[in-house]
Formats: sequence, C-alpha cells, structure tokens
Amino acid sequence: MKRRQFASVVVVGAGPAGLAAAIRASESGRQVTVLDDNPSAGGQIWRGEKDRRSGNDASAWFQKFRTCPAEMITGARLIHGDPERRILSVETRQEFFEIGYDKLILATGAREFFLPFPGWTLPNVMGVGGLQALVKSGLPVDGKRIVVAGTGPLLLAAAAYFRKHGAIVPVIAEQAEWRSVAGFGIRLSKNLGKLFQARSLRLALRSSRYTFSTWVEAAHGKDRLENAQVRTGAKVWREPCDYLAVGYGLKPNIELPVLMGCRTQSGVVAVDEFQQTSQEHIYCAGECTGIGGVDKSLIEGEITGLAAAGLKDSARRLFAKRRKTRQFANVLDRAFALRPELRQLPLDGTIVCRCEDVRWGRLRPMNSWRSAKLESRCGMGPCQGRVCGQILEFLLGWHPESVRPPVFPARLESLTQDSEMKESLRT
Repeated sequence: MKRRQFASVVVVGAGPAGLAAAIRASESGRQVTVLDDNPSAGGQIWRGEKDRRSGNDASAWFQKFRTCPAEMITGARLIHGDPERRILSVETRQEFFEIGYDKLILATGAREFFLPFPGWTLPNVMGVGGLQALVKSGLPVDGKRIVVAGTGPLLLAAAAYFRKHGAIVPVIAEQAEWRSVAGFGIRLSKNLGKLFQARSLRLALRSSRYTFSTWVEAAHGKDRLENAQVRTGAKVWREPCDYLAVGYGLKPNIELPVLMGCRTQSGVVAVDEFQQTSQEHIYCAGECTGIGGVDKSLIEGEITGLAAAGLKDSARRLFAKRRKTRQFANVLDRAFALRPELRQLPLDGTIVCRCEDVRWGRLRPMNSWRSAKLESRCGMGPCQGRVCGQILEFLLGWHPESVRPPVFPARLESLTQDSEMKESLRT
C-alpha cells in the first residue's frame, strides 16, 4: 500500500530559494515539507559541508533551516503532479508516495547550458559546474591542467575553486567582448560586496590568462582529452590540458512548473509580484523565474514563503530589495549574451543529442523539434531533451512542444502505483 501524507506548504528544491521559502513559511506556523533529489540540502550552489561555511551567508541560512520545524525529505524525485487535486507523486530509493498540499512552492533551480563542438564528448570534457561538483565530491585535481571556457562570472568562481584545490588553470576563455565585461564591471562597482568578491577572485587567478572574445572550437585526444583548440579572432592555438570545463551560463529548470500548468514567458516561469504563478496555489522562486544568482534566489524565496503563508504585508516589504537583485540580473544577461559565432561550432559529424547519438548533419535539414524527435529520436533519451533541447533552441530556434510525465526516469513499480492511484480515483 502506497504511503500518503500532507503538508500545508510543500517546497520542491532545497537550494537557496527553497531553503529561504521553507524557513519563512515555517516561521509563520505552517506545516512545511521540503523535497529534494540530492542527499542533502543546499542545491548545486551550496553543495557540501565546506560550502556551508562560506559565502552569501550560507552558514546562517543552514543554521536557520536546521532550527526551523520544516520536514526535509532528501533523495526525493518528483515524477508527476496533479494541480487540480494538489497532489504530487514522489519516488525515493525506498518507496513511492504521494503528498498533498495547500500551497506548492517550486524552487527547481537551473542547469548548465552546453553548446556542442567537435570533441565535446571526449572523456574529461565537461561542464564547469559539473567538474566543480566532482571536485567538491572528492575528485583530485592537484597538479592537473584545467582550461575553463564559456561565459559569465561563474567561470572565475569555478577557476578559483580549481586553483584552491591545486589545479593549474592556464587560461580562462570568456566569449563576451572586453567592452561588455568592462561595462558589467562598472555597474558592479556600485555594489561593494560583489566588487570585493570579483577582485578577490581575479587576485586568486593572477597567474591565469583571462581572455575575451575567446572560445573553444574543438577538443582533441585519442582516447581522452589531450588539448583544447581555442580561438581569439583570427588567432587559433591548442592548449594542453587534463580537463576542459565549458559552460555557457544556466538555463532554468521549468519542466515541473510546465507540467503543473504554470504559464511561462521567454523561457522562464511567469509570476506576479508575490511570486505566484498562473496556477492559484503554486508559487515559483529562484532561477526558474530567471537566472540571477544567489541573492535573487534568496529574496524571492523569502517573498514566496511569506506569501504562501498569507503574510503579504511582510512579503511586500521585501519588494525593493528584490528589485535591485533583478536589475543586477538584467545587466548580467546583457553583458554575457552569446555571440553568433557559437552557432557555427558543430560540424556535420558532431553529436548533438548524446543520449540517442544524433549528429548535427542529420538534424540541420529538419524544420522542427517534433520532426527531429520523430525521424531521429533526438530528445527521447534519459535526459528527455534537457540538454539537446536547449542546444537546438539556440542553434535553430526550436522550442520543445510539451512536457509529459514522468518528469524524470522512474521505476516501473512507481509508475504502476501512480497509474493504480489514478484508476482508483476514476472509479
């Protein structure tokens, strides 16, 4: 018999936005349950115990969360949801269960955005955040040469982290132009905290080349990565390296909100001033409403938790602070916009859909996401288009047409129980 439970407020995602929402909602006396598919709270940005003691007041937020009465269920993956009945279907390693709610807060975060280039499937070529997560989990990089490439200030943060763990970072290749990054730096000077953080990162990386209008156009190696082919204008060179970490920013995880019927706009979940979605009882906070960093996620989480608890006056007092974080996010987005040359990176033989081994030459003549799925199975593998879908949106302007359950791969036993639940409701 499947287990059923209920919470006044259910929070999906235990990153900064989810933690802040859970804390504020539980402080109001609401019964709160937090679901996260990781083994511990913190999300991708605050992964691991060491990170909890540094930066963005992480330790203070974890202390608040530990002392609040919210229930935390880790290793919990949502596979389906019914917004009309306000029920979520959840799978853990041990069981399948359903949880009902009065209010649902979705803080589903974001994932790295990848662009394909020849050799990007070689061993030791990976996302910036992916490699950083591996190092946080214990991967030794002492003495290893790591080329960091892509766009955005996260490149510097990741490179500094690698250096701190003994890696050699010969070059940080930023695809944005110097004047765009300089303009961002000028805007950053108005925020002393962020300016100090940026200067500290650059000081830690003083022995690394930080180049602009530069990108990796190929990776080379026989059985594993040996060097990265880097371009700056007309200049091309091969940089020997043990790891190549490439990241072109982040993309919001909106699959669950879309499945729950929440309206989206320009690739993010549309919310009102209280972070409420088009679904009356569902709220969203953090990167799924727009990429903006930890500060934006925290303040949106607080507003969401207060609003879900019915404390709208308290939530309204935080609007001005949220406005500043959103202004910073807009500046960030403009400064690190992707250059059109990146659309020319894949060759006909370059794999685009890694799950189904579909190459660029096969996809290029097609005219829609639907035809690509029907004719090549692109986007029908385990990641369900989370990687190749974003790639093809950038390369060809295609947009995924729908989201269907299960949101993530699930055990057959869980799917069977979920089907039995629906059938029992019909009868």
